[in-house]
Amino acid sequence: MRIAFRIVDVFTEVPFAGNQLCVFPDVPPELDAVAMQALALEIGFSETTFVLEAAADRYRVRIFTPDEEIPFAGHPTLGTAFVLVREGRVSPSVTQTTEAGDVPVEIDAESGSGWMRQLPPTFGPAFEDRVLVASAAGLEPSDLAAELPVQVGSVGLPSLLVPVRDEATLRRAVRNGPLCLEVHRRSGADTIYLFAVRGDGDVMARMFDPLLGIGEDPATGSAAGPLGAYLASHELAGMPGTLVVSQGEMVNRPSSIHVEVEGAEGVWRLRVGGSVRIVGEGTFDV
Repeated sequence: MRIAFRIVDVFTEVPFAGNQLCVFPDVPPELDAVAMQALALEIGFSETTFVLEAAADRYRVRIFTPDEEIPFAGHPTLGTAFVLVREGRVSPSVTQTTEAGDVPVEIDAESGSGWMRQLPPTFGPAFEDRVLVASAAGLEPSDLAAELPVQVGSVGLPSLLVPVRDEATLRRAVRNGPLCLEVHRRSGADTIYLFAVRGDGDVMARMFDPLLGIGEDPATGSAAGPLGAYLASHELAGMPGTLVVSQGEMVNRPSSIHVEVEGAEGVWRLRVGGSVRIVGEGTFDV
């Protein structure tokens, strides 16, 4: 069978930056999970999405990394919705359904941007082994912000939020794969999200992947939302309010993730958005 795909860059205003995504907008029923995983591995992007159903105001999607299926991810949500709206398959106000739940998405195809209303964030207890976390990033425990907890936050995909004392320290972090895997095993987090506050509304972040076949991710929308709630809880970076998370520069794919946080402690409402660019298309014969 022949299956069409689109290539999209998310969280960037220019092509060939941001986070890459492959979208299969019209998946035939006979394409099973084994074939989806094989296609995701063949493509090799951090995520690939397969749209199973699409109606006017709702679509259902499965999300795969090169290694496994995951319940939710940020840039695949915006990128997939953008492709479907641009092609007239769904309305600009649409709900995405995944294993993690329903996520409302708003797409402005003319401006090339979109927003998602993320699920309510949840947080685990502080992860106490700061030596392990620092070592997994090639740092010393003193390089972490001493007054802030290392903590798992999630809106569908758990991320370990790791506050680093400043931007210079964050820039010299180096991923240690085996230790990142140990952090995952002990914390339950699927991503390790290091960040440094640069000012009000201005944060730099880097994501080290323990097991998703990515290495370092250019833009991690699923972590940026919980990060916004974390910052709001600690009254950092001018939060609650609006925030731009800069990510991806260290892997030559600069990205800008826009985050809005409203509410109060324990009842945060999150919107995450950014720009999207369609940069290619093609077909696979499976």
